[in-house]
Amino acid sequence: MDSKAVRQLMRERRRALSPLQQDAASAGLAQQLSNLSAFRNSKRIAFYLASDGEIDPQLAMGIAEAAGKECYLPVLHPLKLNRLYFVRYCQGDPLSINRFGIEEPRLKSRRIVPPIGLDLILLPLVAFDRHGNRLGMGGGFYDRTLATQQHLTRLIGLAQSCQETDSIRPQPWDVALRAIVTECNVIHCPTNPERNTTYA
Repeated sequence: MDSKAVRQLMRERRRALSPLQQDAASAGLAQQLSNLSAFRNSKRIAFYLASDGEIDPQLAMGIAEAAGKECYLPVLHPLKLNRLYFVRYCQGDPLSINRFGIEEPRLKSRRIVPPIGLDLILLPLVAFDRHGNRLGMGGGFYDRTLATQQHLTRLIGLAQSCQETDSIRPQPWDVALRAIVTECNVIHCPTNPERNTTYA
């Protein structure tokens, strides 16, 4: 099955989950993340606002805020194609709708942090395998944004367990993940030489 077909299948799978299943997955994800030392030890964490059936890290964001951590969200770069800013966000802050219909914080320069200034970035995934290979939505936003800084910040992918597939062929431009976290478990990614640290 090619990447386009896998992407379509996995998007259909996650969109088919009921609201009750999505809520349970969000709670399970929060539990898995709160037990992860990379999450507990990070002071500045980038999350995302779930859409299109993505597993929702909102409960985990609440745990982070309660622990005094700074939370950030991706915002589309207004000038550079397929690039992201990371903007400081507190739950309840006003949001705008971007060109893809996704909510994001309002862009304010004093609240922008470069990826290197973050301790942990949590990325949404469309599909993943046990080797840490992944498919995103296909726009390459995270790959382009993190291309030169991926080894300086912990990158962890988040997904529903039903989005796992047997094998994904990695592309040269794919950023390397340290781990993938689902509502059920944590899958460490040791296959890449840059992924040689386990964050249990």
